[in-house]
Amino acid sequence: MIFQRSLRRELLSAAGAVFATLFVITITVMLIKILGQAAGGKVASGDVLALIAFTSLMNMPILLILTGFISVLLVVTRAYQDSEMVVWFASGLSLRQWIGPVLRFGMPWIVLTGLLSFIVTPWANQQSVEFRERYDKRSDIAKVSPGKFQESSSSDRVFFVEEVAGDLSKVQNIFINTVRDGKSSVVVAKEGMIEIDKYGDKFLVMSQGRRYDGLPTAPDFQMMQFEKYGVLVSSQNGTIVGDQSAKSMPLTVLLDKPDANKKAEFLWRISLPLMCMALMLLAIPLGYVNPRVGRSANLIVALLVVIIYLNVVNIFQAMVSQGRIEFSVAWWPVHLIAIIMTFVLFFWRIEVNHRWHPLVLWSRGKACLRSKEKESVA
Repeated sequence: MIFQRSLRRELLSAAGAVFATLFVITITVMLIKILGQAAGGKVASGDVLALIAFTSLMNMPILLILTGFISVLLVVTRAYQDSEMVVWFASGLSLRQWIGPVLRFGMPWIVLTGLLSFIVTPWANQQSVEFRERYDKRSDIAKVSPGKFQESSSSDRVFFVEEVAGDLSKVQNIFINTVRDGKSSVVVAKEGMIEIDKYGDKFLVMSQGRRYDGLPTAPDFQMMQFEKYGVLVSSQNGTIVGDQSAKSMPLTVLLDKPDANKKAEFLWRISLPLMCMALMLLAIPLGYVNPRVGRSANLIVALLVVIIYLNVVNIFQAMVSQGRIEFSVAWWPVHLIAIIMTFVLFFWRIEVNHRWHPLVLWSRGKACLRSKEKESVA
């Protein structure tokens, strides 16, 4: 049918524009956040692109849900504004006949959302945590950028080196300020080298330097020179365990011996594809606008519906996680309410002349009031 092909092309065009806009905004926000973490020494500068990719995959299901919903909403709204719906209804066709093309357009989005939710997002979250944990387990000296003051992982020591060798084992022109028990100790040295003892602990062995303990004005101030001086920079590194929380577990592990946290995470994952389908269908009746009034109020209502939907799902997830409600009772009511709301809105838009339509009942009520007023006056 010509209409369905045209509608499909318009939906795909709108989806491409909406997804590109949302993705650019998301990438920009994540880039600013991760670059700030890299500048603060919380992540490695070489891991920035990988972390952005993993975070993008983690946010992709929500982006796909919003893309499908906004695309359908924009297309339906434009059809009303350009009076195409008037021609559509005058041809004897109903708003219900939009459901088929919208579902055919949205099925790939629903399937992709499910795959991302159940498979890709947990893997991306696990990889992101492992990258951060691997960097945290590096020695403090390995994290130092030349020419920049850097705080240690224990937050009681500040490093500064002027140069770092290519293998990260040798540094030159070192400054270390350590504060413990309210006392300050400053060590300066010409050069140093990373050494590992038999227990696997890493030491920075400095040569040709000086150490200052306390304040110069204090009576207990001490200064000493040394040929060699060792500072523990990291204990023996443990293995990379990654994120053990439910949100990083594969589906098979999530379903094995489920506890409250696993059930809550499964509720969230199963809710995403259901939410994607429900919102796209809900966008059809929500897209109604009066061409003479504009679409601002319509878009505000649609935005509130999405926000409320997401928040209610999060509330049910938290209740399952806390053991306040069973999974079997919590996973379906929100989506059932969304489907019922969709049917109610379709009835509101289609069956305008139905005897049980609210507007018809309102007109009957006003007519009855007017007739009673006339009888009382007579």
